[in-house]
Amino acid sequence: MTIVVRLDEVLHARRMTLTELAARIDITLANLSILKTGKAKAIRFSTLEAICAALECQPGDLLGFDHSVQPQE
Repeated sequence: MTIVVRLDEVLHARRMTLTELAARIDITLANLSILKTGKAKAIRFSTLEAICAALECQPGDLLGFDHSVQPQE
């Protein structure tokens, strides 16, 4: 996947666990885990907004684009 999810790095920098984030933004741990591992196919803007608010970050801190990976068709 060419989109890279950096949720793990941001959580580590904020010294917060995935479980704590899930509780703060009222989302299941399973759904956050799918996002964290890069297996998610989409993310709702409301979820992204809640994550950014809880972690005090910008969407660009959580998501990146990897130019070295060929997009899948």
